[in-house]
Amino acid sequence: MKITLIRHTRVAVETGICYGWSDVGVAPSFETEASRVKENISNEQFDIVYSSPLSRCRKLAAFCGFHEPILDDRLKELNFGEWEMKKWDDLTDPRLELWYKDWIHLPAGGGESYENQCRRVAQFLDELRHSGHTDACIFTHRGVIACAMVYAGICPIEESFSIEVDYGSKNVLEF
Repeated sequence: MKITLIRHTRVAVETGICYGWSDVGVAPSFETEASRVKENISNEQFDIVYSSPLSRCRKLAAFCGFHEPILDDRLKELNFGEWEMKKWDDLTDPRLELWYKDWIHLPAGGGESYENQCRRVAQFLDELRHSGHTDACIFTHRGVIACAMVYAGICPIEESFSIEVDYGSKNVLEF
């Protein structure tokens, strides 16, 4: 099975803001970036298309011609809880230092741990791999793509947070 994971384009959020589950808008550069994505996948023949329900992913899917992708909450970015839409530099929460030391196991801002995010992504990918489809496309987020790479054995979970996943990038996994 081939799974193509596409990260959403840049967002209209100031640098340094935590925005995981928040439904933020796309940057003014959306059409330029989305055109590159559309061109990059124009020769693909997907037999199923999924998207995170967050608008930054759905909008890219629609621009690429997939107006009704299957929406799945398991494809959302990490839930940063109370830290959502706050500047990282302004956070005074004592849990932040603890989270920096153990970001795999501890929930971010009372939201979700990275381990839990990877677990929900793995559950989604298990179901997809057993669905009978052979060529899937997923419009999603950086964290989900990193978790998928852990699932595929490309890197250990401890190294996955540092994987470069550019906005609008196409990442292909084959099983």
